[in-house]
Amino acid sequence: MTDTLTVSVLGTGIMGAAMARNLARAGHTVRAWNRTRAKAEPLAADGAQIVDTPAEAVEGADAVLTMLHDGDAVLGVMRQAAPALRPGVAWIQSTTAGLDALSGLADFAREHRLAFFDAPVLGTRQPAEAGQLLILAAGPTESRATVTPVFDAVGSRTLWTGEDAAAGSATRLKLVANSWVIAATNATGEVLALAQALGVDPQNFFDAIADGPLDMGYLRAKADLVLNNRLTPASFAVSTAEKDARLIVQAGQEHGVRLDGAEASAERLHRAAVQGHADEDMAAVYYASFDETQTP
Repeated sequence: MTDTLTVSVLGTGIMGAAMARNLARAGHTVRAWNRTRAKAEPLAADGAQIVDTPAEAVEGADAVLTMLHDGDAVLGVMRQAAPALRPGVAWIQSTTAGLDALSGLADFAREHRLAFFDAPVLGTRQPAEAGQLLILAAGPTESRATVTPVFDAVGSRTLWTGEDAAAGSATRLKLVANSWVIAATNATGEVLALAQALGVDPQNFFDAIADGPLDMGYLRAKADLVLNNRLTPASFAVSTAEKDARLIVQAGQEHGVRLDGAEASAERLHRAAVQGHADEDMAAVYYASFDETQTP
């Protein structure tokens, strides 16, 4: 196996597009597919081949990377690709699909004799564009030489969590990590909303916690998006965060844990989406603190 691969990227949203671009820049042959072709077209300027169908994308590929909305979307697209899938090809499944969906994806991989990798990523738009994602990966040791050049092109580090992708060790870690990200984002929105309601200058809050254990770069970054109305383009959209929050709640319920904060965050994210903020950065959960008739 050479370090130069043919990689099929299925899904070119915020994350998939950045990953495809970095793969092409690293010298790999990239075939990109997206349900809405126009969203994939800009990747042609970076050397990616834009194709019309998932089957066309995966034909002859060394590795297939899926970065779609959810598990149902992944399975549907892979079924479209199935006639052209080559036995033994490495399937890097990076969509945050949740534990329930993972079993069906693993069954598909076994049925088509694919080398299956459960490989969600940590990071948003900026680290994705910079090729600085953290890859959480589980998959067979004997096929890792194929996926390593892919991971090297899109990420700064790979954390291996196991050899059996179907066991979901990487997805489990992703859900744990995202539970913290969503909780911190929701808390940021609420503290800004409360400051507004009480007539407190947010800068006074930041000054009060500066350089102490309560201070956090993530808090300041997300607050800046709200305070300076920079919620688009999204690094991590409200609608995607809501989907992930519900996957986290579901995983907790199935394992005997009540996650009241995550459940509340899911409802707040849903409320923000209904108010018209679905495609904005998840920091727009701030608006869920206000009635639609209110002007924050």
